[in-house]
Amino acid sequence: MSKDKFENDLDKFVNSLFGNNNNKKKTSEPNDTEPAKEAKVVDMNKKPVNGKKIGAIVGSLVAVFAIILIIISNLYVVKENEYKVIRQFGEVIGYKNEPGLNFKIPFIQTVTTLPKNVMIYDMATEEEIMTADKKRIIVDNYAVWKVTDPKLLISNARTIANAEARMEEFIYSTLRTELGTLTYESIINEDKSSRGDLNKTVTERVNLLLTNDKYGIEVVDVRIRRTDLPAENEQSVFTRMISERESMAQKYLSEGDAQKRSIEANTDRTVTEMVSTAEKEAALIRAQGEAEAAKIYNQAFSKDPEFYELFRTLETYKQTIGEDTMIIIPSNSPYARILSGYLE
Repeated sequence: MSKDKFENDLDKFVNSLFGNNNNKKKTSEPNDTEPAKEAKVVDMNKKPVNGKKIGAIVGSLVAVFAIILIIISNLYVVKENEYKVIRQFGEVIGYKNEPGLNFKIPFIQTVTTLPKNVMIYDMATEEEIMTADKKRIIVDNYAVWKVTDPKLLISNARTIANAEARMEEFIYSTLRTELGTLTYESIINEDKSSRGDLNKTVTERVNLLLTNDKYGIEVVDVRIRRTDLPAENEQSVFTRMISERESMAQKYLSEGDAQKRSIEANTDRTVTEMVSTAEKEAALIRAQGEAEAAKIYNQAFSKDPEFYELFRTLETYKQTIGEDTMIIIPSNSPYARILSGYLE
């Protein structure tokens, strides 16, 4: 083999191994202006890459990653306010209620979350109930409840919505029975109301029904929010209530007037008795005073009878003589002599 032929074969071999990846066509003739490129030499002693070994390494990495992903996807966290119910092939096998991190068996077990805290259920519909006195009322109420056994709830009720539906049926059934024994007035009148006992009774009976059917929930309290009349009965009831209140008001006014007259009569009688007693005591005191005064006068005037006679005469002057008084008497009368200044 000639030297030129060997060089041409070597160039072809190099081009077949390290050709242009973008499949660009090389120019048939070299450009004199461009510098000549050096030919690449392949080390014939280098060992080729082992594809099986690389494939095994990649497969191992994928398997490890898949295992880690499966482990992470099957971890679950139990929080303070929730239950985690574990199912195996659809059957409930237990639940977790302690907070923490747990693991379920992949592809075999599933986890369902249920609330652990107390919840309020507002009744979706208003129930019409007949009272003991044959009057229709509409009751609107709500319930406070909680999950006590998640396993029973999932096994018998399946979902929270189904458990609430069964609880609502029991509540309305019990309310219908209890309110049916009460009159309309005892239900709406605050003074005669027994709602406190009614709420307690309804709660106890609903819990008994839920326990018997094993729904795994407990009603903490049932409360009646309001009681209304059907629209067609409201006006007649309002009219009767107005009439009753007016009659009651008139009764109170009459009783008040009677009580007022009684108080005034008692007061007048007491005043009259007090005035009479005071006048009697005053007359007695006055008589005692006059008697004492007369006694003093007698003692004083008895010491000088002539002075007493003169004093009494002067006293009569005060009563008989005024500014325009005219007296006609004989000149020799004692009365005239005194007026004239003759005392003997």
